[in-house]
Amino acid sequence: QVQLVESGGGLVQAGGSLRLSCAASGRTFSSYAMAWFRQAPGKEREAVAAISWSGGDISYRDSVQGRFTISRDNAKNTVYLQMNSLKPEDTAVYYCAGRTGQDAKWNVMEYDYWGQGTQVTVSA
Repeated sequence: QVQLVESGGGLVQAGGSLRLSCAASGRTFSSYAMAWFRQAPGKEREAVAAISWSGGDISYRDSVQGRFTISRDNAKNTVYLQMNSLKPEDTAVYYCAGRTGQDAKWNVMEYDYWGQGTQVTVSA
């Protein structure tokens, strides 16, 4: 069993930056692929960025490519999402997710563990 706890959300002006962190419990964190998803009011949950167990395979949603960076520190059981040049359309609840597999996936159904979410609000 893995528990995920996100932190780092908040209110920021357009063009600003935030860094989200996701701390995982459990001794097998390094064998899990991880991802960040987001869900805006009235919209479906969507993948933002995903990273394989080793960090060698990373993918991004087109709308955040070049602005967001996902990374992981397996020694600290933590995955990060650095978000720069934020836009109002990035406003959502951001969720950390983990799956019992080494490959990064894009589908919400592929993930077994979820954090409680952290609110990110970008003002115009």
